[in-house]
Order: sequence, then C-alpha cells, then structure tokens
Amino acid sequence: MYPNAYIEYLVHFHSDRDYFECHEILEEHWKQDGRNKGWLVLIQMAVAFYHYRRGNTSGALRLIRRARALLDEAQEMIRRLGLDDEALARLLDETARRITRGEPYESVELPIRDRSLYEQCQAACARRQLVWGQASDLANLDLVDKHRRRDRSDVVAAREQKKRAKAEGVGFPPPPPPA
Repeated sequence: MYPNAYIEYLVHFHSDRDYFECHEILEEHWKQDGRNKGWLVLIQMAVAFYHYRRGNTSGALRLIRRARALLDEAQEMIRRLGLDDEALARLLDETARRITRGEPYESVELPIRDRSLYEQCQAACARRQLVWGQASDLANLDLVDKHRRRDRSDVVAAREQKKRAKAEGVGFPPPPPPA
C-alpha cells in the first residue's frame, strides 16, 4: 500500500503537471515520515521541473543534479515506491543534458514499474476527470507561476504578527542582566 500523499504526487505530476502542488504535498509527508531521502528525490524533481518549465534553467539544473545524487543513496526506497530506479536515473541524466543544451521543457513520465500503483493513479485521475500523461499547459500562468500567483495572505499575516511580537518583546525571554 502506498501513502495517499504519494498517489496525489503522481497524479499531479502526470496529469495537470502541477509540480508546485507535488512539492507541497510530498514535503509535508516527507517531514512526517522521518525526512527519508527517497521522498526528497521526488520533491526536488518536482521543483526542478517547475523551474525548468518557467525558464529558470540554472535552478532546474541544480535541483536535477541534487535529485540525481540523492537517488544513488535512495535507490532501495525508490524501488519500494514502485519506480524503476535505473530508468529514473536515466531520466534525470537526460533532463540535465536537455537543460544544459538549452532545450525547452517537455513533460515527462516517471518510470512506474508497479502495475498496481499505476492502476491506483489511473483510478485517481478518473475520479477527478484528469488525463494521465497530458502535456503541461504552458499558457496557464496560474500553473506556471503558481508560487507568485497563489494567495499567501495567511503566511504574510503570520510573519507580520511574529515581527510585531519580536519588536514588542512578547514571547521572548528577557535579556540577561549586565555583567
């Protein structure tokens, strides 16, 4: 049985290509699951493809290379997650070459080797009326520039509250007495 967060990640990665959401979903699971490097490989891949699609090739290349290096340490977990670790390594290497050569972003499919995982993902897509394997909609700025366009008012408000509390000394221990 695979974690729901992982199924959600794969559905977003292969249907609506919402790599930002892939990162958000799996990062929370990664934190709860002991920060295993296998999850980090998948998180970094999603962020790399997000940057690649946006034209941030230096960020994309850096993250693809990090994911590739981590993959060597997380091969067993990647296999347990129903992926072909060798094919994934080739995919990351080829993506790095494409970025280095200045080739444009193209949607990719992760090498799922577990048929039951593939079928679970297909069923999840069908329930949501999503199309597995659909190419990314490069004209959809809400998808391509999601980190800039999403509502972050709650995050901004929390940061402002923290700044005010710090300025007022609320919640902080008093300074030590002078020596």
